[in-house]
Amino acid sequence: MAAKNLTITQGKTFSLVLRWEAPPVIFKPITGATQTAPVNLTVAAHGVPEGWRVAVTNVKGMTDINAPANEVKDSDYHQATVIDASTIQINDINAAGFKPYVSGGYIQYNTPVVLTGFTARMSIKDKVGGTELLSLTTENGGIAIDLVRSTISLTIAALATAALTWKTGVYDLELVSGDVTPVVTALLTGKVTVTKEVTT
Repeated sequence: MAAKNLTITQGKTFSLVLRWEAPPVIFKPITGATQTAPVNLTVAAHGVPEGWRVAVTNVKGMTDINAPANEVKDSDYHQATVIDASTIQINDINAAGFKPYVSGGYIQYNTPVVLTGFTARMSIKDKVGGTELLSLTTENGGIAIDLVRSTISLTIAALATAALTWKTGVYDLELVSGDVTPVVTALLTGKVTVTKEVTT
C-alpha cells in the first residue's frame, strides 16, 4: 500500500487518476527513435496502455534518452502517449538535439493490473476508526474504472467540495475483486486536507 496525501480545494473539482502497477517488469525492444520534439519510439506490439509510465534503456546512438540499465529510478519513467500498436510518443522528451538513433534499446514498464470485475471504495474519516466524512465508490460515481486505459479515477465535483465543512481527515482506497470470495487490496492511504479557494 502506497502513502499519498491529498489536498481538496473548496469550490474546485478534485480529480486524481491512478494506475495500478504490479510486477513483473515488462521489456519490449525498440527498433527506431525519431530526432523530434517530442520523441516517437517504434516498439512492435508494445502493449502499453495510454498514459502508462515507461523508461528507456540500452539505446545505441541516441544515448541521451537512456536511463541507467538495471538501476532505473522512479524519476526515469515518463508518461507514454500511444500513437498505434507499434509506436509510442514520450511528450516530455525533446530528442531534436540528440544524436541519431543507431540500434537497440528497450522500453520497460510495470505490468498493468487487469481491472475487469473490480470495484473500488474510498472512505475519508476524521481519524482512523472515526466518523466518516466522505465516501467515494464505483457505485456512487465518485470512482470510475477504465478497463482500456487501466486507470482508476477519483472525482469530487466542485459543488460537493464547496459544501465541505471539515478541514482534515485520513483515508484509504481499496480495490475489491469480483471473485466469489473477493480479494480486497489497499492501494493508497494518507491524510486529506481541505483548503479554501482563492478564485470564486
